[in-house]
Amino acid sequence: MGTRKKVHAFVRVKPTDDFAHEMIKYGDDNKSIDIHLKKDIRRGVVNNQQTDWSFKLDGVLHNASQDLVYETVAKDVVAQALDGYNGTIMCYGQTGAGKTYTMTGATENYKHRGILPRALQQVFRMIEERPTDAITVRVSYLEIYNESLFDLLSTLPYVGPSVTPMTIVENPQGVFVKGLSVHLTSQEEDAFSLLFEGETNRIIASHTMNKNSSRSHCIFTIYVEAHSRTLSDEKYITSKINLVDLAGSERLGKTGSEGRVLKEATYINKSLSFLEQAIIALGDQKRDHIPFRQCKLTHALKDSLGGNCNMVLLTNIYGEAAQLEETLSSLRFASRMRLVTTEPAVNEKYDAERMVKNLEKELALLKQELAIHDSLANRTLVNYDPMDEIQIAEINSQVRRYLDGTLDEIDIINLRQIQEVFNQFRVVLSQQEQEVESALRRKYTLIDKNDFAAISAVQKAGIVDVEGHLVGETDGQGFGLGVTPFSAKPGKKSKFKKTFKEQLRPSTPPPKPVAFEDFKNERGSEINRIFKENKSILNERMKRASETTQRINAIKREMDMTKEALNFQKSLREKQGEYENKGLMIIDEEEFLLILKLKDLKKQYHTEYQHLRDLRAEIQYCQHLVDQCRHRLLTEFDIWYNESFFIPEDLQMALKPGGNIRPGMVPVSRIMSLGEDDQDKFSQLQQVLLPEGPDSISFYNAKVKTEQKHNYLKTMMGLQQAHRK
Repeated sequence: MGTRKKVHAFVRVKPTDDFAHEMIKYGDDNKSIDIHLKKDIRRGVVNNQQTDWSFKLDGVLHNASQDLVYETVAKDVVAQALDGYNGTIMCYGQTGAGKTYTMTGATENYKHRGILPRALQQVFRMIEERPTDAITVRVSYLEIYNESLFDLLSTLPYVGPSVTPMTIVENPQGVFVKGLSVHLTSQEEDAFSLLFEGETNRIIASHTMNKNSSRSHCIFTIYVEAHSRTLSDEKYITSKINLVDLAGSERLGKTGSEGRVLKEATYINKSLSFLEQAIIALGDQKRDHIPFRQCKLTHALKDSLGGNCNMVLLTNIYGEAAQLEETLSSLRFASRMRLVTTEPAVNEKYDAERMVKNLEKELALLKQELAIHDSLANRTLVNYDPMDEIQIAEINSQVRRYLDGTLDEIDIINLRQIQEVFNQFRVVLSQQEQEVESALRRKYTLIDKNDFAAISAVQKAGIVDVEGHLVGETDGQGFGLGVTPFSAKPGKKSKFKKTFKEQLRPSTPPPKPVAFEDFKNERGSEINRIFKENKSILNERMKRASETTQRINAIKREMDMTKEALNFQKSLREKQGEYENKGLMIIDEEEFLLILKLKDLKKQYHTEYQHLRDLRAEIQYCQHLVDQCRHRLLTEFDIWYNESFFIPEDLQMALKPGGNIRPGMVPVSRIMSLGEDDQDKFSQLQQVLLPEGPDSISFYNAKVKTEQKHNYLKTMMGLQQAHRK
């Protein structure tokens, strides 16, 4: 475990033209605030009202930019998360004091973005700086509104609303919300899209203190999992960053809340009161019980308040005299938070399956090492005779299978076998080189670069491109690959060029069914493989469901037959007369066996029916995966087909990895209108005209896509309503 440390508490003062200079004073080190309150003369001569307070903090941010706030409050917490330390950053304060602006910022302006988008950006920047680690990032967005849990990302088409309500569950690994969707993000733009999607679903309301007041507590969580590419693959680290935007505390008299907003304010103040009680208990070293379960907020943050994480509280306050009582309350909460201690520790986990495989491999290697050692020490009967042809052929087969990937490893028996394995590697490699050269000679004319006479003849034949390189030349090799047959004659340059052009790219696009088969075997092979695997799993589940249905029907028929037989036996017993012994009904053995059989059949029926329900759920999920893969396969094919057969060759560079246009981002008709100069201008405009340069591209792309999506949904809903009318 790590060393214990105090929770850091910062205060951010909302800028105002009516700052109470006489009542609020900052310390010289910007780590303390002194509050002076004038005595209320209405209390009379004897007045014991306290008028002066002094609060020690870790920093006071007054007239601070969003950049300075992030550097001071969050940067270190996020950086340590990639080393395996959990982190929590919480914004607390009065309604309208700037909590949401501090946490999220202005989503329409990159410069004014808050802690949350900056944290996402920092995580992906740090991942790029760690090529030796395989790091995956997932995110979730939870909203707590009126003591109910909501998934702000449930509106995504592949998630959908949950049938059962979400619940908070505890296990030895920590606290998690059952039913909350967690989304894998491979790039910065995807993470921003999820953030903006959740922001559009937040619940806000308007009152006198704040036009767009957050009416719920929101917890955006970034989950990080890092596996080392160079060290042991069985140990990895995990961490999570909780970014908490609390709803604002408010006095109902000042806000003028009523109706639904009044009910929301009541729930908000109640949960914040329970949060304060939990903080007071955490700060008291003598307390054994911490009341986390009093409300959903404290329960969800149980392992983030104190515990083994780095925690920072950012309290937002007003600097006006009219809000001084709420400011004092917020500063008291910050002071209590500084009493809480945490014990940050790296979250190391072990993959049990990989550990077993590594141990088995190590055990096998140790056994082989022992055999070699015994062989060298002449402690075992080792065969030193030369290998016969059958043994050499077997080693050759093992080497070929190992190179093809069908054999994971070659078992080592003795030193002579090791030498023969390396010898067979040399033989197989030499054979493969000869096969490649023979294949090239059958298809191409190979010309030595040092043969100047041959090169001169090739130049006359028109095989040299505009840069003076041989057509098909491979960099760094000793041969240039031409495509002219030996019968080609000088003077037919134009005909050759046309032929070569047709080989590289057909004059007319092939039919889509034919091109689709080529796409599935080449660029789309991986997607097609996943599609086939998912479809195979779906067919297998459907087959099992069909078999289970047949068994259920058979059991049902047998139950009906047993019931008929039992009713017949019962009616027969009633006709013959019933017998009782000490108040108990006497039945014959046949009827008793039928009752037992019916009971057993009912049990089988319920078991099979539950199995069928599970299979149907799996089928529904597998069908979703198959549809998703099919859609992606067709989408990727359309992009590939358009790029391969409709976009001019001189524009292909823009679509290569690292280019300014990603495949599928711009319609083909638009790409066709962009020449090289236009493309360069577009790239320069994108980097110069955006207010903050290239770093903001993913931010604005995600924002535009989210807005386009929601505008489309609003339009479709409007059309549907108009159609109904």
